Amino acid sequence: MIKNDLTDTIAAISTPVGEGGIGIVRISGKCALKIAEEIFVSPSNAKPATFKTYTTHYGRIVKGLSVIDEVILTVMLSPRSYTKEDIIEINCHGGIIALRDVLSLVLEKGARIAEPGEFTKRAFLNGRIDLTQAEAVLDIIRAKTDAALKVSLEQLKGTLSVSINKYRDSLLMILAQVEANIDFPEEEISKLEMQAILNKIKELDVAIKEMINNSKLARVLREGIRVVICGKPNVGKSSLLNALLKEERSIVTSIAGTTRDSIEEIIEIKGIPLRIVDTAGILRARDLVEKKAVLRSKQQIVAADLVIVIFDGSKMLSKEDMQLVGKLKGKTCLAIINKMDLKQKIQRKKLLSIFKDVIDISAKKSKNIDLLEKAIADLVYGGFILNPESVMVSNLRHIKVLQKVEKVIADLLKSLDNKLSLEYIAQDIKEALGLLDEMLGKEFSGDLLDKIFSEFCIGK
Repeated sequence: MIKNDLTDTIAAISTPVGEGGIGIVRISGKCALKIAEEIFVSPSNAKPATFKTYTTHYGRIVKGLSVIDEVILTVMLSPRSYTKEDIIEINCHGGIIALRDVLSLVLEKGARIAEPGEFTKRAFLNGRIDLTQAEAVLDIIRAKTDAALKVSLEQLKGTLSVSINKYRDSLLMILAQVEANIDFPEEEISKLEMQAILNKIKELDVAIKEMINNSKLARVLREGIRVVICGKPNVGKSSLLNALLKEERSIVTSIAGTTRDSIEEIIEIKGIPLRIVDTAGILRARDLVEKKAVLRSKQQIVAADLVIVIFDGSKMLSKEDMQLVGKLKGKTCLAIINKMDLKQKIQRKKLLSIFKDVIDISAKKSKNIDLLEKAIADLVYGGFILNPESVMVSNLRHIKVLQKVEKVIADLLKSLDNKLSLEYIAQDIKEALGLLDEMLGKEFSGDLLDKIFSEFCIGK
């Protein structure tokens, strides 16, 4: 159930809390202009009601005879605004006191505090955007890489909506044809027409499958992968983390076991966000602290999407190395031989009998780190070649809906194969349509909206 009346005028601070050059108080609703009239004074005494849409004006926010702040006031009039309502944005100085006082005054004049995501919720409920576009707003805010941002911007632009509406229109045309025959059974669908229906559904099946397949890469671009660096003590795990980060994050010494806990950082490699974890290299715990570090390292390896296992090229493979390799069964791994700048003693052939390939690097001197980055990207993309016209779906809710649609279409194809009655076929089509409508937000529950928009920050 939608909690608040759309006739309310809402307000919130729309910039992060803290000190900054500019802070914005946003107001949306039928009383936005009226509130601005009561609190804003321009040098010429011009009234906000006379301002044209998409114009900005210098002035002061006043309470009685007191000046709260010098501001720039922006006017965006209905229906050509983010919410399709009148919007006033007050650009204040970025201190928390000025923003707080301006917002308090706006609330005194009749607005109420917006709920999380309520500005975007109004944009959806007022028909400016559909639900997939509304969710794209949050994805843009949370994007960690340029690639993830591009996927989200395409969704906000409506690329996904256009595709889903195209599939929906195709199903509606088929449904109309099927239901016409149910209503007028004497006009039996010919074999040729039935084959055309079957072909259209098969085309739709292929398109949905491609979209779901693309979603695997899109999710990686959006959320990244968890990469764990592991190896026995003093093989250069922390040096490798520093080389990938291009800064000294981990303490590097010649003393084995310097890293006694997991260190995690987020970096971007070729458009892919990576959560890189440098684990403790202790294999035999000497005290309680080290025992916990070993346990945490094991947990990190289990949770990893990719394990970079590192060996010291200046030494022969040890029993500890092989014990570690034994614990990596079933994991996706990249094998690294470190310290290539030193005389090599490691048994390369033995490693190549275990791993598909090994990469020689010098973490300390940052040699061949580019080869490692390429290998990581190749593993993630897996030779995946994206059709330039493909639609990327990264939102988990959308993926789950598409998976349900795929199952319904599979049932529909079976019904056609088994020559079931048209009533069964019509029912399958209606179910698929209902799912697509849910994805776009043509059909929704208040609970669904509350769940989606509760993840937004207040002010967006």
